[in-house]
Amino acid sequence: MNIVLISTYELGRQPFGLASPAAWLQKRGHHVVSLDLARQSLDESAVRDAGLIAIYLPMHTATRLAAQLIPSLRDLNSSAHLCCYGLYAPMNVEYLRTLGVSTILGGEFEEGLVHLAERLAAGGEQKLEQQHESLISLARLSFEVPDRSGLPAIEKYAHLIVPGDGYRIVGSTEASRGCKHLCRHCPIVPVYKGVFRIVSRDVVLEDIRRQAAAGAQHISFGDPDFFNGIRHAMELVEEFHREFPKLTYDVTIKIEHLRKYEEHLPTLRDTGCLFVISAVESVDDAVLEFLDKGHTREDFLHVIKTFRELGMTLHPTFVPFTPWTTLEGYLDLLNVLQEQALIENVAPIQLGIRLLIPEGSRTLELEDVRRMVGPFDPQSLAYPWKNADPRADALSETVQEIAAAAERQKEARPATFERIWKAAHAAAGLPAPANAAAKHSEHVVPYLSEPWYCCAEPTRDQLVSVGTAKPQMKNVLATADGFV
Repeated sequence: MNIVLISTYELGRQPFGLASPAAWLQKRGHHVVSLDLARQSLDESAVRDAGLIAIYLPMHTATRLAAQLIPSLRDLNSSAHLCCYGLYAPMNVEYLRTLGVSTILGGEFEEGLVHLAERLAAGGEQKLEQQHESLISLARLSFEVPDRSGLPAIEKYAHLIVPGDGYRIVGSTEASRGCKHLCRHCPIVPVYKGVFRIVSRDVVLEDIRRQAAAGAQHISFGDPDFFNGIRHAMELVEEFHREFPKLTYDVTIKIEHLRKYEEHLPTLRDTGCLFVISAVESVDDAVLEFLDKGHTREDFLHVIKTFRELGMTLHPTFVPFTPWTTLEGYLDLLNVLQEQALIENVAPIQLGIRLLIPEGSRTLELEDVRRMVGPFDPQSLAYPWKNADPRADALSETVQEIAAAAERQKEARPATFERIWKAAHAAAGLPAPANAAAKHSEHVVPYLSEPWYCCAEPTRDQLVSVGTAKPQMKNVLATADGFV
């Protein structure tokens, strides 16, 4: 069977969610065309010839882009069976059905895709009324080594910027999926519900081996939390470093785990971990409790101190605008970043992000949230909300505009922080104190060229920046809205 796998966006990485199922399907004799529309144009010929078109939805941005793309796919091939798979597929099942999507797969989707392809090939029917495959599968799979041969070369993806040392080509992989934690705002939770699954070490290392041969100088691990399986993680990085002593890498780890497994941090450093991304979200303990993050402000400050003592780099990410955000709380966040010399470590867009409440979010368990949200908006794929203080909502828009302009102009982070600092104080009706730390940062840090985070809704400028060279996506980008 001719199968087209499509990704619209995955944080500037070569999508694991195409490479992995491509290997599964090709091993069983299917002809697979992988299309990453964040880096290449839509192959209309392949779409017309396909019996199955499957679209990967790992995040909110990808889902919004896919929703705009689906009508074009149906125009090109009305007889193809449409499938959406990935984290955001089961979360938006009703909406996707209205778009004509016949099969929706969440969780560990590879086996379901294979079963669907085999069923379609055997039955000869392209449109089936009833989905036979599980909407969400948490099966323990024996993964195949991802097949990246059909994707654009890795040098066309996000790269690592190393101040004073140019840039490095970045490869990516996943050593685990899902998460054993239940953070209230996290989109992983409604699908995995505290379960995580490991990709075997041999598969991960072979995937890295092939990317290194293709020119990768740095590997970005896309695991939701690299320390979910601590033994698996540490054995992997030690073997990684033995085989690839010149390669560096980055991982994402919760503040809670960075404290719990603090004794393992020197091993990360010594095996080439260039930086750790951590979803801190807030420095307000009350907000952290609402989000059920599992850490406190003090925990965050402790981790900062530990990283500094170890000579390691932390990239904290935030959701600074929530229903509980006050202007005083926002100014406190900026003060913490200044006092802790973290201005270079935080991408400016992180300071403008508003809480996203998608379908299935655990934040809807809170009575306060249920009272404040409006009806679900299928265009933004989220429940809209407003802060009780309109100045906070206005400030979030201002910060987004500042961050977007800074990205276009390639402005240095300290200069952007200075503008956000002044805007925040002006919003609060306060004079902005001198911010010497913003002008004289102690150090610069390595970072990826596409730093914005997957759990937040993008601004319109960010959506427009996704694949602007692709003529097939112009209508998608033209209709993209901003934050809810």
